[in-house]
Amino acid sequence: MSKGPVLIELDEGPEAAPDRAPPVPEAQPEGHAMRAAMAGIARRPSWLGRVFWGLATALLGAAVSVVAWDFVTGLLSRAPLLGWTVAGIGVALLVVAVLIGVREVAGFARLGRLDSLRAEAGAARDAGDLAAARRVLARLRALYRGRAEAAWGLSRLDERAGDAFDADALLALAEAELLRPLDAAALREVEGAARQVAAITALVPLALADVVGALVANLRMIRAVATIYGGRTGTLGNWRLARAVMAHLVATGAVAVGDDLIGSVAGGGLVSRLSRRFGEGVVNGALTARVGLAAIELCRPLPRIATPAPSVGGVVRRALTGLFSRGDDAAG
Repeated sequence: MSKGPVLIELDEGPEAAPDRAPPVPEAQPEGHAMRAAMAGIARRPSWLGRVFWGLATALLGAAVSVVAWDFVTGLLSRAPLLGWTVAGIGVALLVVAVLIGVREVAGFARLGRLDSLRAEAGAARDAGDLAAARRVLARLRALYRGRAEAAWGLSRLDERAGDAFDADALLALAEAELLRPLDAAALREVEGAARQVAAITALVPLALADVVGALVANLRMIRAVATIYGGRTGTLGNWRLARAVMAHLVATGAVAVGDDLIGSVAGGGLVSRLSRRFGEGVVNGALTARVGLAAIELCRPLPRIATPAPSVGGVVRRALTGLFSRGDDAAG
């Protein structure tokens, strides 16, 4: 048995040449920023965590209240004028806090009104109940009365409502006259947010800046979409709506990055000619578009009747047209 080095000779053929080796497959962009932002919104804290933060907030509030009371009473005894000034500031702060609470409650009520309208319209359409459809129409008039962008649609609806003799036709008429301009405005908001998230991901090199930018842009987009349809929310209402949107995406399986749609958007010729950072931007923009379309479906006061739902691919193409064109032309 030989103890020296063993030399194994290979046949040198054209297939063994280094220039004929297969290329190393490139990793496809996966939209890490948007996936992290979506996971952060959709994550539901445990009951133990909610109890902990509730007790901690109550304890902190009690401690702050006692300290503030002692501070104001001490000032009143030492310097009455300064004490009354600080007491006035405290009262003003309390009034502002109450107003913020009222605004949050009103935001939740507006979201509930949109949900009940959509449910009532769906039930009226399924049952073919013309009387119920007319009640939905009356609620829609009350919802959009006084809004300049809906004035023309309301007048057209009043003119043509008498020509509809079944629930489906009446609801389709309301959708066409009232919701079509609102749908267009909401789509513009979604396209702008997708463009913003794609640009932040592609141009900002910081590690967490793209995640924070995607989270802020998505929350702002969801709030703008809700405001367009009449569901203007406060901070807590916007967070609740964002969680409902993420739950809807998870339930429908629309958060997957590796499906055919995202693959066609992010893995085509455009991204292959640009850097991986630009590819991540395109994927994050596409996921933002999905979030926006889900927000539209959850905020519309009517279900889809005669208007087809917009596609993510179309929204992404309109949103990103021209954003990477200069780099694309240079690569080409």
